[in-house]
Amino acid sequence: MIKLKTLKIILLIVLISSCAKKQEAIIKIKEVTPWCIIGFDTKNRTPTQRINMLKEFGLKKYGYNRGTADFTSMTEEFKLAKQNNIEITSVFLWLNAKRDTIGKLSEANTMLLNGLNNAPFKPAIWVSFSDNFFKDLNQQQSVERAVNMIRYIKQKADALGCKLALYNHDGWFGNPLNQLEILDVLNGDSISIVYNFHHALEHLQQFPSIAKKIAPHLSYVNLNGVKKEGPQILPIGAGDYELNMIKVLLNEGYKGPWGILGHIKTEDVQQVLNNNLNGLKLINQQLREQ
Repeated sequence: MIKLKTLKIILLIVLISSCAKKQEAIIKIKEVTPWCIIGFDTKNRTPTQRINMLKEFGLKKYGYNRGTADFTSMTEEFKLAKQNNIEITSVFLWLNAKRDTIGKLSEANTMLLNGLNNAPFKPAIWVSFSDNFFKDLNQQQSVERAVNMIRYIKQKADALGCKLALYNHDGWFGNPLNQLEILDVLNGDSISIVYNFHHALEHLQQFPSIAKKIAPHLSYVNLNGVKKEGPQILPIGAGDYELNMIKVLLNEGYKGPWGILGHIKTEDVQQVLNNNLNGLKLINQQLREQ
């Protein structure tokens, strides 16, 4: 027979294990992916320096964006990431009506897609549109133009073996309800939505209803501090709305993945990421208490 003292020890171990599992379960956001960390950095880090920075944080994934459209180091960066067991999960494709049309993309966008041909990853292509695509168009015309362009980009993404996602920036295309209308016309489940808190300021009052509609289509949510009057970029936890927005998404069944932002050209991106990671700890603490 098991002695009483031994039984108490076993029960204590079970209790501790159960508490640890419960604590793990209520930490809602466990892993995050940095986004907009290239071109938003006063130290202008090289690919090697950027990879080393991510390793110092213990981060295993990040998104690749080139706001300056300089893709000369893209192959090197992808190679370094692979060598260091860091995954590049996404690339950003910005379409501008002055440079991008069906059958002919800008030089920068062509370089980006060509760079994915032999890349060691198959990152999702996050696509967004300049509002000049939809100038002087009504709703139906805007949807038709977006659908036709997305079909063209989807063909290229399929050829590369990459997923495609619609990215809410500003303007007509930045409205998630318009993106849902586009997806309805495309009538396919292989295209998803990336939702960005820093582009949500215009839709704060509608967010609960928007979240309910987009939740089944979400492949990524990029977090940010959110204040109604801005500024647009704030550390997580420094805003008034992001906690409730996260709770709404969790209640709608979204479980991640989540992104955090660099996105400040006048600061060291390492400090910006650190501020966001600290803010994320605060958010998780608040989620545990509720």
